[in-house]
Amino acid sequence: MPKTFRELVVYYDHVAWYYLNTQWHTPFFDCVVPFLRNPWFWAPLYLFLGLFIPAKFGRKGMIWCLFFLVSFILSDQVSATLLKPHFHRLRPCNNPYLASVIHLIVPCGGLYGFPSSHAANHFSIGIFTAMTMGKMVKWIWPVAILWAGIVAFAQVYVGVHYPLDVTCGALLGCMIGISTGALYNRYFVLNSKVQIPEKSDKRDLSPALSEGEGEVD
Repeated sequence: MPKTFRELVVYYDHVAWYYLNTQWHTPFFDCVVPFLRNPWFWAPLYLFLGLFIPAKFGRKGMIWCLFFLVSFILSDQVSATLLKPHFHRLRPCNNPYLASVIHLIVPCGGLYGFPSSHAANHFSIGIFTAMTMGKMVKWIWPVAILWAGIVAFAQVYVGVHYPLDVTCGALLGCMIGISTGALYNRYFVLNSKVQIPEKSDKRDLSPALSEGEGEVD
């Protein structure tokens, strides 16, 4: 049994991965789940947001798209460029000790997997979207979290990440999404780009007064 806290965490991480990847799988999910973690599968959603948000909110919508992109770039670069080379944790599909038991149904990807860039990226843009649109669309929070969570789970199911990889990737993405969302909300508020002026009961009496003054003898 594990003797240290670190060993205990790694042990249960491997146990959770073992069941999620090798035991709890079906032919149906083997066909469906790989699509859920494929970025091209969600491309229509990104295209829709990129067209709809600027059209609906004008300049604020264009800036929103820029922040959305920055959220993605930050999470991707921090996870892939800074953290993965630092921790050097092999993906399960690159671990030779798991080669005989792993249920791998997609290409393995890079050598290292901690933290998961998929999880970080989707949680960062999901949380950013929820923070900036939450006041208008009340159901956006559970949908955004569920969407990002499904992508993170898919990474474990297909065999390219451990649960701890996607959990820490999700936390990283949440921190970045909260930061970019708070920064956007500080300077911008999404609302209709066309502002309808308020009706005023005050009448401009200057022309009438001018006429009246002209009639005085």
